[in-house]
Amino acid sequence: MTRLPALFVSHGAPTLAIDPVPTRDFLSGLGGAIERPRAILAVSAHWETDEPAVSAAAAPETIYDFRGFPDALYRLRYPAPGEPALAARAAGLLGAAGIEAAIDPGRGLDHGAWVPLILMYPAADVPVLQLSVQPRLGPEHHLRLGEALRPLRDDGVLVLGTGSITHNLREIRRGSGADTPAWVSEFSEWTAQALAAQRTADLIEYRERAPHAARNHPTEEHFLPLFVALGAGTPGVPPQRLHQGFTFGVIGMDAYRFD
Repeated sequence: MTRLPALFVSHGAPTLAIDPVPTRDFLSGLGGAIERPRAILAVSAHWETDEPAVSAAAAPETIYDFRGFPDALYRLRYPAPGEPALAARAAGLLGAAGIEAAIDPGRGLDHGAWVPLILMYPAADVPVLQLSVQPRLGPEHHLRLGEALRPLRDDGVLVLGTGSITHNLREIRRGSGADTPAWVSEFSEWTAQALAAQRTADLIEYRERAPHAARNHPTEEHFLPLFVALGAGTPGVPPQRLHQGFTFGVIGMDAYRFD
């Protein structure tokens, strides 16, 4: 089997699943643009734990971890199967790297996972499990998670980080034509350039080195899945920026491929 890439996608608001926006179109074509995975390990910004945890539900439920959105969203389901054996393998790889990981037999799929996946693989016929993020442990820890999980790519597993390149909900600008301020676009471009140049040390220290970092990420959980995908990529191979854009003016929707 050909080694699968690792991916990072920005999932935006839950309404991405139903809104006619460019990122929805991009994600709808992304699944067909790569080799079909045997399974998907989604690293979502919306599952936070103190220590790493891997979900192992055989039939993970669709979690509606949001309020006040259109009724149509709550009628969507993503009934993909889980894969408990793969959860055990992922936890074993982390343990071998010195990172203790729990297995959660009941965790379902939060919207950070199922919103992009309902577009990428609408038939919900690829097994999906999740890995949690640990915001208090920072970027370098998440890079190590990805490095430990890199062998899964040779087993036909798609490592999918899902968060947002920029994510400040307090400064959302309503309206389809909302302008993107310079403090948002400058951070997005700094990230793109640092990834292309493989400036990993700068990325790890992004809160000190990137422009407007704290304003774009008042909390880190939506940026950390990028580091898992980066760590799962092949060392020395620069990533590809597959998609770029913004929603609500300040939510960066970039996507990257790590071969």
